[in-house]
Amino acid sequence: MSIIKIEDIAHVRFVAPDLKKMSSFLKDFGLDSTVHDDGRLYAHARDGIPYNHVTEQGEAGFQALGLRAASIDDLEKLAATNGLAVEDNEAPGGGKIVRLTDPDGFLVEVVAGQERFEVSDSPSDPIRNSAASRPRQSDTIRLKSGPSHVMRLGHCVLNVSNFRKSERWYKERFGFITSDEIEASPDLALGAFMRCDRGDQPTDHHTLFLAQLPQKPGFMHAAFEVSNMDDLMLGHAHLKSKKHKAAWGVGRHILGSQIFDYWRDPWGHELEHWTDGDLFTAKDGSNKAPFTDLLAVQWGMENPMISGKAAPGPKMLGFVMAIHARFKRMFGGSGAEKTS
Repeated sequence: MSIIKIEDIAHVRFVAPDLKKMSSFLKDFGLDSTVHDDGRLYAHARDGIPYNHVTEQGEAGFQALGLRAASIDDLEKLAATNGLAVEDNEAPGGGKIVRLTDPDGFLVEVVAGQERFEVSDSPSDPIRNSAASRPRQSDTIRLKSGPSHVMRLGHCVLNVSNFRKSERWYKERFGFITSDEIEASPDLALGAFMRCDRGDQPTDHHTLFLAQLPQKPGFMHAAFEVSNMDDLMLGHAHLKSKKHKAAWGVGRHILGSQIFDYWRDPWGHELEHWTDGDLFTAKDGSNKAPFTDLLAVQWGMENPMISGKAAPGPKMLGFVMAIHARFKRMFGGSGAEKTS
């Protein structure tokens, strides 16, 4: 039984040497931003949440993951169990905040009681014709170029040093449910896509993905939902026209099923546009998936790790990951553990 059950991801927090440059990138990405009284740059999507992306000035890096609790009572319960204080949140929207540190030293900020802003309209999804159905008649589709309409922050991906240790920490405190556990080989887990426990209310396939890959623990990417596929493609064209650095996309994932498009901010932090993802309730349970499903796509651009003539295939990468994980478990004491 977890201490609380979070509602959703709240924000991601970064440090960058140039707030003006970050603001320009975020505008092209589809997020409005302003510098607050505390000197930080706060960016928000269109869902009324006061901020989804925060940047303070300094040496570039990832600073914190934000999660949203259902109530201030839940914050008080979380704080009491962990020996922490419930503090005033001085950021836009106010409310309260509890700050924790996870097993790898990542700052986790849990917020509640924030003032909501006005929700911005989303572009309407046009009526579409297909070979099976042709409802759009005597009408056209005309799209307006520009940034994607970012509706909300959807998930964050972190690389951790010990997947099972981190998984326990996040599940015990926040009530996450595994949607898909990733195996390097049968019964050797490398990570998991985890969703919020909202009972009978459908929620995203994953709000947090913890991965134990052979690299230093750190931020991997954060993902923002856009209006629809047309909106995602318009955003792709806009970011490309502004000479920003593409990372991966466009394509459709296997796990989570979403259509994706990854870009890098000026300091290399990876942000994703996505649309049309899977939704599950608590009773939908958990699955296991091979490492190859993590890298493969249903259509679209191959993962850069496995594309190109000299790149290893996904099965070879999975084999290497399994050897690395077993070696760390045997000799390092912090490797992946067998699935339960």
